[in-house]
Amino acid sequence: MIGPKAIIHLDRLKTNYDLVKKQVGNKPIMAVVKANGYGHGSIACAKALESHGCDYFSVFTIDEGIELRRAGIKSDILVFSRMDTARFAEAINDRLTLNISHVKDQSALISYFKIHGQCPKVHLKVDTGMTRLGIDIKDAADMIEQLNDNPGIDCEGIYSHFATADEGDLSYAYEQESKFNSVLENARNRGYTFKYVHFSNSGAALNMDQTNYNIVRIGMLLYGAFPSDEVPMDLSLQPVMEFRAPIVALRNVPSGTQVSYGGVYQSGSNTHIGVIQCGFADGFPRPWYESGYVSYRGSQFKIAGRICMDQFMVDFEDTIPTEGEEVLLIGENGKDCIRMETIAENIHLTPYVIATAIGGRTERIYQD
Repeated sequence: MIGPKAIIHLDRLKTNYDLVKKQVGNKPIMAVVKANGYGHGSIACAKALESHGCDYFSVFTIDEGIELRRAGIKSDILVFSRMDTARFAEAINDRLTLNISHVKDQSALISYFKIHGQCPKVHLKVDTGMTRLGIDIKDAADMIEQLNDNPGIDCEGIYSHFATADEGDLSYAYEQESKFNSVLENARNRGYTFKYVHFSNSGAALNMDQTNYNIVRIGMLLYGAFPSDEVPMDLSLQPVMEFRAPIVALRNVPSGTQVSYGGVYQSGSNTHIGVIQCGFADGFPRPWYESGYVSYRGSQFKIAGRICMDQFMVDFEDTIPTEGEEVLLIGENGKDCIRMETIAENIHLTPYVIATAIGGRTERIYQD
């Protein structure tokens, strides 16, 4: 296939898993493989991690969980999205763990159990400051008491989500943690215990103490990128994805030649302009053109003009590249390296946005 390729290095994924597991004191890791494994391929990544010892995964939708089950994943799977009360039977059949994020969710579970004598396993999600999904703190005591009164509801976990744990100022994160601890204390006082207690994401795993939690949710760190530029970067993470695309045409142009839409780029001298078959429809971020570059045979070359839907151009200067060879867009492959964090910082996005956007005509190739 002529076009962009995403080489997914599963050996690097396992190496990153080991690094992060050591970072969090060898606590169990819940590997986050939602959104097609952050663009890396949820099935292949889950299979690689499960074979390496990971025994808990999380996704966003029930359908993502079912996809993993159909692919043969046996480990526990937590679904993050708002509970769909019409799909309890599917969740039971495919052993998917749902989350209670509203008082109505718990009421629906209790009603379902009374009728059917069974219901899906669940985790209780508490909103401590993200102001997204999660029960209100004020409702926690009554809901825990209700769980005590309904032992048929298997609420095996409790969790929340940090809003600022990947930032330099952790004061708000500590406020969230204090609220969460108050809910845990309330549960203990009522004699209710949870098998799993989790709060930390990739940012918190680097920035905050994990003593109070017995499983850690990890997403972006597994895929080899740091969640922001404000966290410690001591781990030797390896980019799992190597995004590259072929040179499909080459022309020599004189100084002053306009390149791409709007003519915002003009050649500064006689130069070689290469056409790369990959565009923003394949996930290559268009704003990167202003100061961005590709890597070819160990050297960096400027992107020449605006990135088009299907292609973009590169100024190779005096170098005469070979048509059919590939340039590195994102990732690492020996002599060439362009970290996702570098691009994200330059265009004011996050690695999450860049990684999950890679798609379109991109062929994913898995290597171990």
